Amino acid sequence: MRTDGTGVDGRIALIQSDIWIGFPRAEQVLARLQSLIEAPRQTRMPGLLVHGASGIGKTMIARNLSRRYAPEYDSELGITRTPLLLLQAPPAPDERRFYLHILAAVGAPAAALSLRAQSVASLEVRVVSLLRDLGLRMIMIDEVHNLLAGTHREQRRFLNVLRYLSNELEASLACFGVSEAVDAIRGDVQLARRLDEHHLPNWRDDAEFSDMIQTLIAAMPLEKKSNLKVKSLKQILAQTGGVTSRIFALVKDLSIDAIHSGEECITDDAIAKWTPVWSRHATHQRRLERAGG
Repeated sequence: MRTDGTGVDGRIALIQSDIWIGFPRAEQVLARLQSLIEAPRQTRMPGLLVHGASGIGKTMIARNLSRRYAPEYDSELGITRTPLLLLQAPPAPDERRFYLHILAAVGAPAAALSLRAQSVASLEVRVVSLLRDLGLRMIMIDEVHNLLAGTHREQRRFLNVLRYLSNELEASLACFGVSEAVDAIRGDVQLARRLDEHHLPNWRDDAEFSDMIQTLIAAMPLEKKSNLKVKSLKQILAQTGGVTSRIFALVKDLSIDAIHSGEECITDDAIAKWTPVWSRHATHQRRLERAGG
């Protein structure tokens, strides 16, 4: 029995919430990031670039580390310590927009209109001062591939900003993005030298994938154990393309169906009949087009 006395609605809400599964490949990245955030300060702080396909789990890892290093209020000094700042790169490499985003993220008290009226140089000084007071040790930039939306000149200027903040604050820099962002980061030789590259590949048909699936299913609040055949694991891999977010979506969908049906476990038959959401949308669109024709 796995429900722990929770009702149907409560169990479904639990399934639909963010679920962290500490599989080895994720823990490996977290361990590397933790070693960086705990490293002694220096002018040229080392960093990490984590890249892989969309939905492979980069943001999940970034958010998990952010929760581990949440801001803490120091009652003796009367200040809030913020060792880590997680930001999403702006849709395009815009310095002003990025600085305003940082100020909003740390809860800068100044009025938005007065901030927008300030020059980029003034915003830069304000950001550095605030982040230094927070005791920042790492800046994490998610969706760093967004910088590819800008011109080569704009990309270089944005990378210069990241390198400058890391230098001034003596803080490590961690970037997360799709693999296309690697070439853009390499456009700044000095920054690229500091960022080790860690690639998160799509899942493959191996023991690591099998262990991850079993751990994920075991985390679902179902009353019965799901005993799946090897064939079903291969089907999951084929249906999701080895993308973490799709694998999670599949297991969550089937878990909710198992609760509604009273089956209370994920079966081989359910996996064989499951249709991916992305396929359902495509099929529905084709039907609409045929009907319209």
